[in-house]
Amino acid sequence: MVKMHSTAPVKETAVLVAVADQNTTAQQLDEHLEELAFLVSTSGAETLTTFTQNLPKPDIRTYVGKGKLEDIKAYVKAREVDMVVFDDDLNPSQVRNLETELGCKILDRSLLILNIFSIRAKTAQSRTQVELAQYEYLLPRLTRMWTHLSKQKGGIGMKGPGETELETDRRIVRDKIALLKKKLEKIDKQSHTQRKNRGKMVRVSLVGYTNVGKSTIMNLLSKSDVFAEDKLFATVDSTVRKVVINQIPFLLSDTVGFIRKLPHGLIESFKSTLDEIREADILLHVLDVSHPYFEDHYRVVKNTLAEIDSSSKRAFVVFNKVDKYRAEHQLTTEEAIQHFKEMHLGKEIDDQVFISAATKWNMDEFREKLFDLVEERFYTIFPNYLKKGAY
Repeated sequence: MVKMHSTAPVKETAVLVAVADQNTTAQQLDEHLEELAFLVSTSGAETLTTFTQNLPKPDIRTYVGKGKLEDIKAYVKAREVDMVVFDDDLNPSQVRNLETELGCKILDRSLLILNIFSIRAKTAQSRTQVELAQYEYLLPRLTRMWTHLSKQKGGIGMKGPGETELETDRRIVRDKIALLKKKLEKIDKQSHTQRKNRGKMVRVSLVGYTNVGKSTIMNLLSKSDVFAEDKLFATVDSTVRKVVINQIPFLLSDTVGFIRKLPHGLIESFKSTLDEIREADILLHVLDVSHPYFEDHYRVVKNTLAEIDSSSKRAFVVFNKVDKYRAEHQLTTEEAIQHFKEMHLGKEIDDQVFISAATKWNMDEFREKLFDLVEERFYTIFPNYLKKGAY
């Protein structure tokens, strides 16, 4: 009998590590590690276990203390783990020391996110933005980095610039960064021209934490087929569609989702993509209310909007996935909505709506409220435009 061998790629295995300070609760730590595991899964690897330690701040040499490092080392060796992923950014000496101690691939949160972006980026603009962010991440880590990459089998953290040619010369990397910046400037000018050519149409932009359902809402409103998936950063490239409600047209854009500890270099590189948000008249801030920390996610997005000078824009908050929350807590729809309205966040927001994009529940009310905002802005831009039914 012929023995069959599977040709399916073998998943890499990962161990997650996080340090909690005195301001981090056990619940927050669990949520951070759950999100990190989701990032690892999105990258295509499997999380085997997690290690945590309470410290005033991460160890300057190895991130965790000596005893905890020995525990991690024993587990990695026994299970032949492919990589250890840390929930914070590591400095070059920490990476070097951890590689020596653990004998496997070491990734920090930023490198993991960059890897996902490199997989998801499809357009010339987003690919250039990700490549620039990768080089800027690697530049201060060049010591041993290229030698380290040359010894690896490939996989997560290895997709990116310089994997075929070991560019050990810092000058070469700086030249590459300068070249990418020039290329990005050229692409940005073309994108700016495209946005100018759209005229003075009302612009609405979907914003929110990653994986809250923005692309699903985009598809429902625009009747298009934007890629949507239950993974972090399913959408990296900006998508713009023309939508018409009650004979009034507007432009609807879907942009990359935000996340806590989003690498600063990535925000810098993606600022031109985020121009869709900067130039929007109205922001649809989507929240996944089934997530236990959606209020924290709301604040992460608000802080990121402030970082790109967009926090003062008119925002319409969309409480999405009400159906999941209702089912998980065994509530009626009315009870679930009343609960959200009584929360601090529900009280501080004026423009809000509760929906389920997946089941299309309450989309009519959503469209009506959105239309009211678009109509108000439309007649501010075109005060002499003849209203429907007027004569």
